[in-house]
This record gives sequence, C-alpha cells and structure tokens, in this order.
Amino acid sequence: MKRLGVLTSGGDCAGLNAAIRAVVKRAVTGHGAEVVGILQGTKGLMERPVRTRPLDLSIFTGDILRQGGTMLGTVNTGDPFAFPDGRGGVTDRSAEVLEGIRGLDIDALIGIGGDGSMRILRRLADQGGIPFVGIPKTIDNDVPGTEMCIGYHTAVATAVEALDRLQPTAASHQRVMVLEVMGRDAGHIALAAGIAGGADVILIPEVPYDTGAVAAKLASVAGEGRNHALVVCAEAARPRGGAVTTRPDPGGTVHYGGAGQVVGAEIAEATGADVRVTVLGHVQRGGMPTSIDRLLASAFGVHAVDLAAAKRTGRMVGWRGGDTFDTAFEDLGPGPRCVDLEGSQARTARGLGISLGDR
Repeated sequence: MKRLGVLTSGGDCAGLNAAIRAVVKRAVTGHGAEVVGILQGTKGLMERPVRTRPLDLSIFTGDILRQGGTMLGTVNTGDPFAFPDGRGGVTDRSAEVLEGIRGLDIDALIGIGGDGSMRILRRLADQGGIPFVGIPKTIDNDVPGTEMCIGYHTAVATAVEALDRLQPTAASHQRVMVLEVMGRDAGHIALAAGIAGGADVILIPEVPYDTGAVAAKLASVAGEGRNHALVVCAEAARPRGGAVTTRPDPGGTVHYGGAGQVVGAEIAEATGADVRVTVLGHVQRGGMPTSIDRLLASAFGVHAVDLAAAKRTGRMVGWRGGDTFDTAFEDLGPGPRCVDLEGSQARTARGLGISLGDR
C-alpha cells in the first residue's frame, strides 16, 4: 500500500480528528504509506480539481487529538446518487465521484461515516470497484455492526452535564425539566444519559409514549416527597398512535425537532406542573471529545489502516466486548441499530423505576 485516501462524511461529532490522526500515524509509521485527505466528503470529490490536502505527521502537533469537528470538513446533504439539480429535481452524479477517487491514484479509501453516509460510500465503492474500509461514527450510536460509534460517548456526557445543571434549578423552583436530546431513529443517547443523569422519565423512538403514563410517574415522584422531576426526550419520541414532531426549513427540507416542546406542553396540561424545556441540539455534536471517544477513534483508525494494508477491504471496523473487530459489509444487519428493549440499559432503566412512557 503506497497511497491511502481518507474522508469524513455525514454529520460531525467529537472524535473525528482523533480518527484521522490515527489513520495518518498508522499509515505513515506502520506501513510507509502516503495519506491524502479528501475535503468536504463526497462533495469535494465532485469538484475539479478534487479538493484534497496532504496529511503527514507534521500536522499533528498535539492539539488535533483534542479538537471537535473534522479537519477535513464534511457534508450531510447531497447524496451523489440523487444530487439536487437546482431545478427541483435530482441527478445521479456518482460517476463524477468515482472519477474523482480514481484520479487520486489511491490504493484504498477509508471513510468515516454514520449509517446513511456509510451506505452511500459502500455503494460507491461497490459500483466503482474501490477498495474501501469504513469507520463508524455518529452520536446516535445506531450503526449496525458495532456496540459503539465515535462521538456517542461525548454526546452522552454532554447530555448528562446538562441534566446535572438542570436538576438544581428544577429543585429550587419546584419544576419539571424536559431535556430534548438528539436521536433521530434510535434512543441510545436519551436512554444512557437519562440513566446516568437521574431522569424520572425517558422517552425514546422505540417506545411510543402515553401521556397518562408519564403523568402517573410524575405523580408518584411527587408522592415520594420530591418537588421536582427530570424528563429526557429524544427528538424523535412520539406519542402512542401519533407521529414524530418535525419542522421544515426554508428550503423545504423536513427536520426532526420540537418533541420536547410537545412533551412539555402535554405534561403541563396533564399535571398542572410548572414545566421548562431545554433543547440541546448541536451542542451534543461539538466540543472536546471525551477520553473514551479518543480511545475508540484511535483504535478504529489503526485497525482500518491495517485492514487496507492487508487488502481486506469491503469491511467496517467495530467495537465489541472491549476490543476492535471487523465485519464484511454484506454481513452487517440492516440499519439503524435501535435500542434493544430487552437489553441491559432498558432493564436498568426499568429496574430503577424510570418510566419509558409506556407504563
């Protein structure tokens, strides 16, 4: 392996730079390979000339490991197989992306992405015969084939810190605090943060909630003599028999969001409580990665480079039982990977008396 390409794709998260650093360090020092960074993901591959930057050891002066975001830039819109044409339609620009990859004269491509972007990158690699290795990242932690994704731990830590700050003011003012966190298809952030942050109610996409059950739980909290309560709500939480709360942007794209406000209003109406809603939003994506995200990203980067060097491509690295492993893309289950309602975290929540909104 003489030359390796690396890109980030999809939404940003903490730990991406640690992964890029690991790819470069392992490729250069372990395999004597040159590394080219592809800027702005697949969008950069559509531009001519392709947007790249050389990556060598001189770049990593000690601060990159600690930085949030991605030094390569990224995009989470513009699927090259259905790229907006500016006239209200879409066009297939995948051939341009593949032409851009081939022009880089790389022996393999490492893509760091979430569930959606990984599917796109894999499809591109299959179509163009590009040796490809995937590294999973997403704060939602919903990529199949791994127990943990880059960015998830930092997002949970951020949500727990928010709960730690909301609890004292909730107690001071005798309020119910609703915290809306990200979780478009899966409730991993809400469930983990809710357990660690002492929530009384956790609402996740996998369990449609009943407002009556939520109100009953809050009444039992008051009956225990506590004057406040904490509710964690994933952005895609929905009531039983109802729909997910969405909002369109000026361009007409529909986004998840607003579930916290809906839940807060329902709680206030059902209980008469003084309710306040906090929406973390993109605060969960940015900031300095936790030590666990740095460790995970570093381990993934090294493993991915070793796979590429061994010509074991068409695979994604993952984390299981405290160690890295890898799986062929065709052996991965369908995504997204949702919360296991019979798993340890769901059992822990129920064992602690936390309501998931269904009973």
